[in-house]
Amino acid sequence: MTSLAGVLQLLLAATFVIVPVIAYRHGTQAQQAAEADVARQGFPIEVLTRHRIRFAESAMETLFPFGIALFLAVLALLNLTGTETGRVLSLVAQPIMFIGGGFITAGQMFPVRFIGAALKKSSDATARTLDVQSFVDAATAAFPSWLRPIIVTRFALVTVGSLLVIALLALR
Repeated sequence: MTSLAGVLQLLLAATFVIVPVIAYRHGTQAQQAAEADVARQGFPIEVLTRHRIRFAESAMETLFPFGIALFLAVLALLNLTGTETGRVLSLVAQPIMFIGGGFITAGQMFPVRFIGAALKKSSDATARTLDVQSFVDAATAAFPSWLRPIIVTRFALVTVGSLLVIALLALR
């Protein structure tokens, strides 16, 4: 059971490396595409900046997900080797991953819903009238088509996978 938990953790760790690398490599083009769409809609592109809507990721911003990936990989290796420390640490870390990671990855799974909801609450009339679907679609088109399945996989591993890891390690 700890081996399956370790494999799930390794898979999740891999997604915490792949997604930020893709965001770093293609994010600038995605940001430019979103801004071009906002301009096409007749709005100033600064509206995205004002509301902290970014599709680009800096090298520094990749450090946090890389740190998560490293931590998950260590937990996975400990679980794959059957170390009790790995099991105990995983039983502490996976609920945190489920809650925190679930919230963060939900925003990546449903960007139109999350961005749209945030903009609707804004006092900025321009932000409330933006066609969110349009500029998110423009940004998404700048990323490789295989990024979306990886985001879905990460969401599944963060949520259902975390619950499965907890169950597998608790039943051991």
